[in-house]
Amino acid sequence: MRHARRNVQRIARFAAIGGLACGGLMVSQAMASETSGGTKAPNSETRAARTGQELVSELGTARTAGSWIDAKGRPVVAVTDEKAAADVREGGAVAKVVRYTMRDLKSATEQLKDAPKVAGTSWSMDYATNQVVVRADTTVSKAEWARLTAVAEGIGASVRMERTEGTFTPRLNGADALFAGSGRCSAGFNVTNGRNNFILTAGHCGPVGTSWFSDQQGAESVGSTVSGSFPGGDFSLVQYNAGTALSGADIVTVGNGQGVRIIGAADPAVGQKVFRSGSTTGLRSGQVTGLNATVNYPQGTVTGLIETTVCAEPGDSGGPMFADGLAMGVTSGGSGDCQAGGTTFFQPVTKALDSLGVKLTIDPAAAGQSTPSAGADGGTGNDAAAAVPPSTSSTAPGAALPGAMGPADTVPQGQTDNAASALERLGEYRNLGPGLFVIAGSLLALVALRIRSERGRKRYRNQYSQSWG
Repeated sequence: MRHARRNVQRIARFAAIGGLACGGLMVSQAMASETSGGTKAPNSETRAARTGQELVSELGTARTAGSWIDAKGRPVVAVTDEKAAADVREGGAVAKVVRYTMRDLKSATEQLKDAPKVAGTSWSMDYATNQVVVRADTTVSKAEWARLTAVAEGIGASVRMERTEGTFTPRLNGADALFAGSGRCSAGFNVTNGRNNFILTAGHCGPVGTSWFSDQQGAESVGSTVSGSFPGGDFSLVQYNAGTALSGADIVTVGNGQGVRIIGAADPAVGQKVFRSGSTTGLRSGQVTGLNATVNYPQGTVTGLIETTVCAEPGDSGGPMFADGLAMGVTSGGSGDCQAGGTTFFQPVTKALDSLGVKLTIDPAAAGQSTPSAGADGGTGNDAAAAVPPSTSSTAPGAALPGAMGPADTVPQGQTDNAASALERLGEYRNLGPGLFVIAGSLLALVALRIRSERGRKRYRNQYSQSWG
């Protein structure tokens, strides 16, 4: 019994793991090719994403059609008139004049939603081409494809049709049950409602009442599902058993004994590099290719998802997607695998938190001595993101971790709660670098944008910051 309690405490400490099968043991290691490389620093992409999202929020859906990050790492905003283009350039982004507004694209998706549902199809907004892209997997018949094509032609040129390989399915493994009788999933992020503690994971992993265990034999109980949504959304809350200790609950493991500290939540931008961790395939990375995606799984339709090129396989469901220390999504489903590649969809964390009435479990000391919230910069306190190992490792001090905003901090196991605050680390000379000055400049630009529009600031806070109280 004492062993079981210790194991559950270890689970609680690393429940925001993705790379664990809810038992404190890493299933797979991070791939070297995915922990480094690329020409753009992820933190610069996050700042670019915020700039574009803020401008879209200020200008409104009648004059814009989304934003994305281009190949040079610059924020690009689709606009419908030259005045809006001038405002975008003044705000520090690239303007692209397009034909369809966001309202037009949303109207197209509404018409697609009203059409007869076809399992194996999806659609998302491709801001860069100013179109809604409809995809059909290999299970969709020729007759169904022809019917969908007729619907798209009736909407007009704002819709593009594509066939894709593989099948769109939730990433639940019903054959290898490591967590519950319904199959194996991955823990997402630790969250709280101020009274109880939960694991945020995918809704399709199990309905309300599902019991979860840290071992395949079902001897060591973790908790049970108490709330969720699937289909419609794809998120759920697993409430920890009473007495479960939460220590280092804000850490997401990324392999090799390393972890990334999660200090806030945000929505990604199209073109942004993101990371995902899961109990089957470990740490993987890719790019956001679409937002507000709808997927018609065989089990039902899920809307409002994030579309990416990150691979995933059965058992990865519910695992966390993040970038720069910010929680962005939990794994829903997709097509393909991590050998051939494929498409993976994620439930946005911000929408799940708002719907469930919970907040991320955050270590205030690691996020500048305060819980991340929408402050003067309109963000979630993420500019002090810290990367820490969940246990002692050989990673050199200052080494960059995937999905983390700052350098890695070597924190021995059991001491994550006593780690120096982000502000204290920023005060150490050896941790200062050019990136900090870029962050400072970006913050000044963001503050200037918020001063320009009080209304825009409020919309930004509501959309991109999820905090408690």
